[in-house]
Amino acid sequence: MNANAPSSSGSPDPNTPRRNSKRPKYSRFTQQELPACKPILTPKWVISAFMLVTIVFIPIGLASLFASSDVVEIIDRYDNACLTGSKSQKVQAIQSAANKTCFRSLRVTKRMKQPIYIYYQLDNFYQNHRRYVKSRSDTQLRNRGDENDTSTCKPEHDANGMPIVPCGLVAWSLFNDTYSFSRSNQELRVNKRHISWKSDRDDKFGSDVFPKNFQNGTIIGGGRLDESIPLSEQEDLIVWMRTAALPTFRKLYGKIEVDIEAGETINVVLENRYNTYSFSGKKKLVLSTTSWLGGKNNFIGIAYLAVGGLCFLLATTFTIIYLFKPRHLGDPSYLSWNRNPGGH
Repeated sequence: MNANAPSSSGSPDPNTPRRNSKRPKYSRFTQQELPACKPILTPKWVISAFMLVTIVFIPIGLASLFASSDVVEIIDRYDNACLTGSKSQKVQAIQSAANKTCFRSLRVTKRMKQPIYIYYQLDNFYQNHRRYVKSRSDTQLRNRGDENDTSTCKPEHDANGMPIVPCGLVAWSLFNDTYSFSRSNQELRVNKRHISWKSDRDDKFGSDVFPKNFQNGTIIGGGRLDESIPLSEQEDLIVWMRTAALPTFRKLYGKIEVDIEAGETINVVLENRYNTYSFSGKKKLVLSTTSWLGGKNNFIGIAYLAVGGLCFLLATTFTIIYLFKPRHLGDPSYLSWNRNPGGH
């Protein structure tokens, strides 16, 4: 007779090893029996919540719109004004060695308090294109010893067999229009210091990395760089190489640090060098003040007012329904989790 066989009474042999159970160890956490908040959304709670959102959002929206309305912004599109003719004629003119100086006058309709920020705006320029964004070498920009690291920069990786510093399409297409400003025959000085992010200057562009062989190829893409100035001090380049996410973008050119009164005229002398005519792009000069919220932006205020107004409408609707067609609520004590909190 087998020693491990069950006895005739049907009870298991105590010497037989028990099979391991797969049943998990009991705990309130694994069985989801921890205390939990289970709110009951009564009409009073819902109406109060919508009114609270209304009370918070509408003042924020109004404050944002008032702040945006205080910002003075002048936008001047100059690409078509500085060059006339057909598209092919404009492309031929911008690529020639002819004089590209252009004169513009900007009328100030409202007092502009310093600092006045100068931006250039490009339309229909896709800095977010995958091949364009990847055509750069961050290690080369950061470390002097990595100037030969140009594997990610093609097609702008070398010139005459020597590495280009900085390499890549992003640097190669550097914006190179320039602006100078005056009023009443007095020059308005443009401060170009600290127009880039401090983290970019300190961490992404080396103070011992200098331009080499830049724009020495057969096709010139954009601006040139002073080879005696390290990349960490070439702030126009640093601003340009922080690529934009959308095809219409602004980049900071400099700051005017004097007030300009209403009614004055700002005379602008610009060098229209950058070729946006080949791809039907637009160039605009933007002068703007700021508020505590930043530049001119009505979207934030409108969004807050829209949400606040919608919540007020819902709160009013629910209040009317609750007053004129009330619905009798059941006793919450009959809910399963109130009758049997442990769940057993």
